[in-house]
Amino acid sequence: METVLSGIRSTGNLHLGNYFGAVQNFLKMQEQNNCYFFIADYHSLTTYPTPDDLHRSVRTVLAEYLATGLDPEKATIYVQSDVPEIPELYLLLNMNAYIGELERTTSFKDKIRTQPNNVNAGLLTYPVLMAADILIHKADKVPVGKDQEQNLEMARKFAKRFNHMYKVDYFPEPQPYNFGKDLVKVPGLDGTGKMGKTAGNGIYLADDEKTIRKKVMRAKTDSGPTEKNQEMTLPVKNLIALMELVSAPDTIQFFKDKYAACEIRYGDMKKQLADDIVKFTAPIREKILEIEGNSKFLQEVAEAGAEKARKNTKQTLKEVREIIGFRKF
Repeated sequence: METVLSGIRSTGNLHLGNYFGAVQNFLKMQEQNNCYFFIADYHSLTTYPTPDDLHRSVRTVLAEYLATGLDPEKATIYVQSDVPEIPELYLLLNMNAYIGELERTTSFKDKIRTQPNNVNAGLLTYPVLMAADILIHKADKVPVGKDQEQNLEMARKFAKRFNHMYKVDYFPEPQPYNFGKDLVKVPGLDGTGKMGKTAGNGIYLADDEKTIRKKVMRAKTDSGPTEKNQEMTLPVKNLIALMELVSAPDTIQFFKDKYAACEIRYGDMKKQLADDIVKFTAPIREKILEIEGNSKFLQEVAEAGAEKARKNTKQTLKEVREIIGFRKF
């Protein structure tokens, strides 16, 4: 059974794109692999160094992932900052990471462009911390998005460099976990790309009914087809794509037929989509609120997850220290 590790952002709520993209694949992974899911609160400080309520954000994210089906009995779910071996391995790996290679990473270049007033050392060494997250568990596979592929390549480089420098065959070189056809790309409501927090075009699982309806009714469309069987524009395709996730097949076909016949009424289409999203998300939202309100349960999950994770991380760090040469007299 392969060991798979995935980090979870500790800022922002889960939206439909997260649910249909990452979460559903996580649920399959935890059935088939030895999975570690961690909430990356250290990583969040590279962008938000003085968070308003870091603990609250972590609680919310943990509650949402548990509500959507991550099972602490099947996978190890923990908070990054609860595992002190991670920052120590991060420190040790930093000694063999070079400024030039870190400055050339795409993630660093993107961040210094988007947050020029907060170019901190954590941004520069972000790939090293990511490598520590992965290598501390000697993970075989890591599910990553397109924007993180280079950082995973850096993790492989650091693993290979460690093995070469100390003449050992210790760290495996982690490979990307490819979801292939199972990877669902969920469009946003702004008529352009995928749903995302930064773009502000998403519907969150914790949104109430009023908020969902307001967002959907504001979704971008077009002026309507001018001839029969006209190809749909991207904004309309996006709404159909969202319907294909939450609506009944006959409902989807009805609006496709209306569009093809130049009889589409976008107001009716949006109202139906909002109804279907509300129906889909309502039970998830109720569960999120229930779990988020149960502090004892969240504490137990976090503590149990950290304990399980540290069985691995303590052993890895002990062996790494011995390989480097840190030994007791």
